[in-house]
Amino acid sequence: MPQKAIVLDEQAIRRALTRIAHEIIEKNKGIEGCILIGIKTRGIYLANRLAKRIEEIEGAQISVGELDITLYRDDLTKKTPNEEPLIKGSSIPIDIKDQKVILIDDVLYTGRTVRAALDALIDLGRPSSIQLAVLVDRGHRELPIRADFVGKNIPTSSLEKIVVELKEVDESDQVSIYENNN
Repeated sequence: MPQKAIVLDEQAIRRALTRIAHEIIEKNKGIEGCILIGIKTRGIYLANRLAKRIEEIEGAQISVGELDITLYRDDLTKKTPNEEPLIKGSSIPIDIKDQKVILIDDVLYTGRTVRAALDALIDLGRPSSIQLAVLVDRGHRELPIRADFVGKNIPTSSLEKIVVELKEVDESDQVSIYENNN
Protein backbone atom coordinates (compact mmCIF):
# COMPACT_ATOMS: atom_id res chain seq x y z
CA MET A 1 0.00 0.00 0.00
CA PRO A 2 1.87 3.13 -1.18
CA GLN A 3 1.93 6.24 0.98
CA LYS A 4 0.44 9.28 -0.77
CA ALA A 5 1.16 11.99 1.78
CA ILE A 6 1.88 12.82 5.40
CA VAL A 7 -0.98 15.11 6.40
CA LEU A 8 -0.01 15.71 10.05
CA ASP A 9 3.50 15.60 11.44
CA GLU A 10 4.50 15.54 15.11
CA GLN A 11 4.19 19.31 15.53
CA ALA A 12 0.78 19.44 13.79
CA ILE A 13 -0.54 16.63 16.02
CA ARG A 14 0.68 18.50 19.12
CA ARG A 15 -1.01 21.72 17.95
CA ALA A 16 -4.27 19.90 17.15
CA LEU A 17 -4.36 18.26 20.58
CA THR A 18 -3.64 21.59 22.30
CA ARG A 19 -6.54 23.18 20.40
CA ILE A 20 -8.86 20.29 21.26
CA ALA A 21 -7.86 20.59 24.95
CA HIS A 22 -8.78 24.31 24.92
CA GLU A 23 -12.09 23.54 23.16
CA ILE A 24 -12.99 20.84 25.72
CA ILE A 25 -12.32 23.23 28.59
CA GLU A 26 -14.28 26.03 26.92
CA LYS A 27 -17.31 23.90 25.98
CA ASN A 28 -17.54 22.38 29.47
CA LYS A 29 -16.73 25.63 31.32
CA GLY A 30 -13.77 23.94 32.97
CA ILE A 31 -13.23 20.27 33.71
CA GLU A 32 -15.48 19.79 36.72
CA GLY A 33 -17.42 16.54 36.31
CA CYS A 34 -15.53 15.55 33.14
CA ILE A 35 -13.68 12.36 32.29
CA LEU A 36 -11.69 11.53 29.16
CA ILE A 37 -12.19 7.98 27.89
CA GLY A 38 -9.95 6.71 25.10
CA ILE A 39 -11.09 3.97 22.75
CA LYS A 40 -8.39 1.30 22.60
CA THR A 41 -5.82 1.32 21.16
CA ARG A 42 -4.70 4.74 19.95
CA GLY A 43 -7.56 6.64 21.54
CA ILE A 44 -6.15 5.97 25.00
CA TYR A 45 -2.79 7.51 24.09
CA LEU A 46 -4.54 10.58 22.69
CA ALA A 47 -6.68 10.79 25.86
CA ASN A 48 -3.54 10.72 28.02
CA ARG A 49 -1.94 13.46 25.93
CA LEU A 50 -5.11 15.56 26.16
CA ALA A 51 -5.23 15.05 29.94
CA LYS A 52 -1.65 16.33 30.19
CA ARG A 53 -2.47 19.43 28.10
CA ILE A 54 -5.64 20.11 30.10
CA GLU A 55 -3.68 19.85 33.36
CA GLU A 56 -1.10 22.33 32.00
CA ILE A 57 -3.88 24.76 31.05
CA GLU A 58 -6.23 24.33 34.03
CA GLY A 59 -3.76 23.40 36.76
CA ALA A 60 -6.00 20.47 37.72
CA GLN A 61 -6.07 16.81 36.79
CA ILE A 62 -8.83 15.23 34.74
CA SER A 63 -9.64 11.52 35.08
CA VAL A 64 -8.72 9.29 32.14
CA GLY A 65 -10.17 5.88 31.33
CA GLU A 66 -9.78 3.36 28.56
CA LEU A 67 -12.55 1.53 26.77
CA ASP A 68 -12.35 -1.82 25.00
CA ILE A 69 -15.18 -2.10 22.46
CA THR A 70 -14.23 -5.50 21.03
CA LEU A 71 -17.42 -7.29 22.08
CA TYR A 72 -19.64 -4.40 20.95
CA ARG A 73 -18.44 -4.31 17.33
CA ASP A 74 -20.97 -5.20 14.64
CA ASP A 75 -18.17 -6.46 12.37
CA LEU A 76 -16.56 -8.83 14.87
CA THR A 77 -17.18 -11.93 12.75
CA LYS A 78 -15.68 -10.23 9.69
CA LYS A 79 -12.53 -9.18 11.55
CA THR A 80 -11.91 -12.52 13.29
CA PRO A 81 -13.98 -15.18 11.48
CA ASN A 82 -12.26 -18.29 12.85
CA GLU A 83 -10.61 -17.05 16.01
CA GLU A 84 -11.60 -15.77 19.41
CA PRO A 85 -11.57 -11.96 19.70
CA LEU A 86 -8.73 -10.48 21.76
CA ILE A 87 -10.37 -8.69 24.67
CA LYS A 88 -8.10 -6.14 26.31
CA GLY A 89 -10.53 -4.94 28.98
CA SER A 90 -11.76 -1.51 29.94
CA SER A 91 -10.41 0.53 32.81
CA ILE A 92 -12.54 3.46 33.98
CA PRO A 93 -11.21 4.97 37.25
CA ILE A 94 -14.48 6.63 38.34
CA ASP A 95 -18.19 5.97 38.05
CA ILE A 96 -19.37 7.64 34.83
CA LYS A 97 -22.91 8.13 36.16
CA ASP A 98 -23.80 11.82 35.81
CA GLN A 99 -20.32 12.66 34.44
CA LYS A 100 -19.53 14.48 31.21
CA VAL A 101 -17.71 11.82 29.20
CA ILE A 102 -15.42 12.94 26.42
CA LEU A 103 -14.82 9.91 24.21
CA ILE A 104 -11.48 10.01 22.37
CA ASP A 105 -10.54 8.19 19.15
CA ASP A 106 -7.90 8.61 16.47
CA VAL A 107 -10.00 8.47 13.26
CA LEU A 108 -13.71 8.99 12.69
CA TYR A 109 -14.76 7.16 9.54
CA THR A 110 -18.05 5.23 9.22
CA GLY A 111 -19.12 5.89 12.82
CA ARG A 112 -19.39 2.20 13.69
CA THR A 113 -16.53 2.25 16.20
CA VAL A 114 -18.12 5.19 17.99
CA ARG A 115 -21.51 3.45 18.00
CA ALA A 116 -19.90 0.42 19.64
CA ALA A 117 -18.20 2.69 22.18
CA LEU A 118 -21.51 4.38 23.00
CA ASP A 119 -23.08 0.96 23.65
CA ALA A 120 -20.15 -0.01 25.89
CA LEU A 121 -20.35 3.27 27.83
CA ILE A 122 -24.09 2.99 28.44
CA ASP A 123 -23.53 -0.50 29.85
CA LEU A 124 -21.15 1.08 32.40
CA GLY A 125 -23.57 3.78 33.56
CA ARG A 126 -25.54 6.80 32.45
CA PRO A 127 -23.34 9.86 31.93
CA SER A 128 -24.91 13.31 31.89
CA SER A 129 -23.48 13.78 28.38
CA ILE A 130 -21.13 12.13 25.91
CA GLN A 131 -18.93 14.24 23.64
CA LEU A 132 -16.63 12.95 20.92
CA ALA A 133 -13.09 14.13 20.18
CA VAL A 134 -11.12 12.73 17.25
CA LEU A 135 -7.72 13.53 15.83
CA VAL A 136 -8.93 13.00 12.24
CA ASP A 137 -12.39 13.09 10.66
CA ARG A 138 -12.17 11.56 7.21
CA GLY A 139 -15.87 11.53 6.28
CA HIS A 140 -17.82 8.61 4.74
CA ARG A 141 -20.24 8.23 7.65
CA GLU A 142 -22.61 5.24 7.63
CA LEU A 143 -24.28 6.29 10.88
CA PRO A 144 -25.53 9.70 12.04
CA ILE A 145 -22.51 10.42 14.26
CA ARG A 146 -20.42 13.58 14.36
CA ALA A 147 -17.46 14.70 16.43
CA ASP A 148 -17.68 17.63 18.85
CA PHE A 149 -13.92 18.23 18.65
CA VAL A 150 -11.82 17.52 15.54
CA GLY A 151 -8.07 17.87 15.14
CA LYS A 152 -8.22 17.88 11.34
CA ASN A 153 -10.84 17.16 8.70
CA ILE A 154 -9.24 15.15 5.91
CA PRO A 155 -11.63 14.45 3.04
CA THR A 156 -10.69 11.10 1.55
CA SER A 157 -11.87 8.74 -1.14
CA SER A 158 -13.02 5.26 -0.20
CA LEU A 159 -9.88 3.98 -1.96
CA GLU A 160 -7.64 5.75 0.55
CA LYS A 161 -6.65 4.74 4.05
CA ILE A 162 -5.73 7.04 6.92
CA VAL A 163 -2.95 5.72 9.14
CA VAL A 164 -2.33 7.33 12.53
CA GLU A 165 1.05 6.60 14.07
CA LEU A 166 1.75 7.52 17.69
CA LYS A 167 5.09 7.25 19.47
CA GLU A 168 3.60 5.14 22.25
CA VAL A 169 2.86 2.32 19.76
CA ASP A 170 4.55 3.13 16.46
CA GLU A 171 7.73 5.01 17.47
CA SER A 172 6.75 8.14 15.51
CA ASP A 173 3.97 10.73 15.45
CA GLN A 174 2.31 11.28 12.09
CA VAL A 175 -0.89 10.88 10.15
CA SER A 176 -0.58 9.63 6.58
CA ILE A 177 -2.82 8.86 3.63
CA TYR A 178 -2.20 5.59 1.81
CA GLU A 179 -3.61 4.37 -1.47
CA ASN A 180 -5.63 1.25 -0.68
CA ASN A 181 -5.49 -0.96 -3.77
CA ASN A 182 -7.65 -3.77 -2.35
